[in-house]
Amino acid sequence: MSDDEREEKELDLTSPEVVTKYKSAAEIVNKALQLVISECKPKAKIVDLCEKGDSYIREQTGNMYKNVKRKIERGVAFPSCISVNNTVCHYSPLASDESVLEEGDILKIDMGCHIDGFIAVVAHTHVLQGGPVTGRAADVIAAANTAAEVALRLIRPGKKNKDVTDAIQKVAAAYDCKIVEGVLSHQMKQFVIDGNKVVLSVSNPETRVDDAEFEENEVYSVDIVTSTGEGKPRLLDEKQTTIYKRAVDKNYHLKMKASRFIFSEISQKFPIMPFTARALEEKRARLGLVECVNHELLQPYPVLHEKPGDLVAHIKFTVLLMPNGSDRITSHSLQEMQPTKTIDDPEIKAWLALGTKTKKKGGGKKKKAKKGDKADDSAEAEPMEATNGGAPQE
Repeated sequence: MSDDEREEKELDLTSPEVVTKYKSAAEIVNKALQLVISECKPKAKIVDLCEKGDSYIREQTGNMYKNVKRKIERGVAFPSCISVNNTVCHYSPLASDESVLEEGDILKIDMGCHIDGFIAVVAHTHVLQGGPVTGRAADVIAAANTAAEVALRLIRPGKKNKDVTDAIQKVAAAYDCKIVEGVLSHQMKQFVIDGNKVVLSVSNPETRVDDAEFEENEVYSVDIVTSTGEGKPRLLDEKQTTIYKRAVDKNYHLKMKASRFIFSEISQKFPIMPFTARALEEKRARLGLVECVNHELLQPYPVLHEKPGDLVAHIKFTVLLMPNGSDRITSHSLQEMQPTKTIDDPEIKAWLALGTKTKKKGGGKKKKAKKGDKADDSAEAEPMEATNGGAPQE
């Protein structure tokens, strides 16, 4: 097979090398998340924390595949964001921003890493406090986590995207919370963070997506955001938007010199993946980005908010639909939770009881687990209840 033919063939999980790249990216992003959480303290500047996450990803990916013939692109696949309390997503401020964390804040930390375009994303919710998380904060996080556990079990070959949408709404309602509208879980492919197959978070008449069935060897970014409010977030200030992605299918001759300069810089540094305006010269970027967005050369990721006082939680993970079952490659364990609600619904309990690994057909001998091997992942998940510290995380 010539190199050209190899390039033509879409690389997927049938290639062990591709699986390795996904898992290496996941290992880096999981450690970056761990690092950022460890640095989250009252009065810490949000921009410094975001920068720490991005720097760690750049540094770790930079150390890989250094001595290969073909240049392998690698680095940040989604800039680190820390969205606090009723802010829903995409908060990754500019260097001049002075926002800091406060005791008791609910933080949604979101980030992504890629190696050769194979992307691993993760988002996690952390409350800035000691001791167990209680009350409505525990409910909203437990709702997101239990919904994520259910989604993991329903995103499997043969199931439909609609099944997942209906199930996660049911889980959120059991905790008296709402799934936030407008959040999509996407299939991911090499260099594609938002593939065509999607799972809607909330089905309503305004947002329709094509029905789709999950298939073996696909990869998904499963994105779940819950709220104690209405789940209908709003854009309050366009100036808060700092994350953009180049729209590769759009062309326009920009009029302003600042816009042309910025767009040329973006095309060189960030031709495919989302990036933060922090990486550009701030004054010039502010001028130039507006024209680029107005003419749809860039797709903005707006900072959205629920109403003040509403609590929002976010869990996102990457899952590989392998022939032997679903492999969740990004996650972080939660703090101890003491939600006010318990899950009694038999349907939700049945979903959580599903394994994530498929049983092999035939009566082949089971390999004995080596000492120290990880236990089988197919263990069922527990709904998060007042008595239990949280559903298991791989």
